[in-house]
Amino acid sequence: MHFELEHTDPKSSARAGTVTTDHGEIKTPIFMPVGTAGTVKGVHQAELKNEVKAQIILGNTYHLYLRPGTEVLEGAGGLHKFNKWDGPILTDSGGYQVYSLSHRRKIKEEGVTFQSHIDGSKHLFSPETSLEIQRSIGGDIIMAFDECPPYPSTRKYAEDSMHLTHRWLDRCVEYLKEKEGKYGYSQAMFPIVQGSSYDDLRRKSCEYIAAADQPGNAIGGLSVGEPIEDMYRITALCCEILPKDKPRYLMGVGTPANLLECIERGVDMFDCVLPSRNARHGMIYTAEGIINIKNAKWKNDFSPIEDRPGTASTSLTHSKAYLHHLVRCDEMLGRQIASIHNLSFYLWLVGQARERILDGSFSDWKKVMVDKVSRRI
Repeated sequence: MHFELEHTDPKSSARAGTVTTDHGEIKTPIFMPVGTAGTVKGVHQAELKNEVKAQIILGNTYHLYLRPGTEVLEGAGGLHKFNKWDGPILTDSGGYQVYSLSHRRKIKEEGVTFQSHIDGSKHLFSPETSLEIQRSIGGDIIMAFDECPPYPSTRKYAEDSMHLTHRWLDRCVEYLKEKEGKYGYSQAMFPIVQGSSYDDLRRKSCEYIAAADQPGNAIGGLSVGEPIEDMYRITALCCEILPKDKPRYLMGVGTPANLLECIERGVDMFDCVLPSRNARHGMIYTAEGIINIKNAKWKNDFSPIEDRPGTASTSLTHSKAYLHHLVRCDEMLGRQIASIHNLSFYLWLVGQARERILDGSFSDWKKVMVDKVSRRI
């Protein structure tokens, strides 16, 4: 994997660059749709490519490990061949799912023992097993195994958790020595910064993972309930320390406004379930604000869902009235149209941010857009 930093906005830390993988290029800043179980829910791979304009998608290690299992994925030749997505894939480490299963897991130095949410069976994720599962899934970018502390965390818990994450990173680096990509292409590992909401711990963690000298770096442990001001402060702090010549990935974030604010602070890559999850409940993101398509006010509105310049997505050609009808009737097509629309909007937004960074107008444009995309229509 290679990263080329192309331009930095003169009024902020916003960056435009290109990540090159063996499955193609990724123009940053970028948003990555989340494909939890080998699919972005309700969206076909052809739609992801042609309608959404996705450049990279995620695969979820925890879910794919449980179903269909690494034996099936290896038999298929990896997730790319299994789901017929020929672009880059990023796999998470399973650490966040383990975090979310706090009532079903035990954390020890060896790793994390947890119970499956499917059948209650017990499993162990360690730095080594997490990486081997990710290698079997076949991610172009794979994540170091970490512990995501809850918010709020005591300082002692946050510090102990951070050091555990660092020790696990050392084991990940050691495990990957002399290993080549399982399917004949390279697999780049990103370490993850932790430290909860404590600035000094975040600095230590950034310095530690930067010293590991991996192809890219991730910021974890945010968007877990902390105040929005803390998210932005910690993101800016981390971006000041993390190497400028490597991509920075902010995990699990967030709303359109979150993306713009964190792009301004120096983040290159994002993922979040928000656009597709909220779409299934009728929340539609647009360049002029947020629509609750279930509201009766849209019943007789035959205008397009959005008149967004520079976009060819067919989801935009449907009327608000039609989507209102489908969602109110709980038709699968309604959820599909809404998901394609929201994901295409997110990709449009980061694409616009990239253009503005390159032409030097990002800061002024971002101030206007944050207000627009945050309001309810």
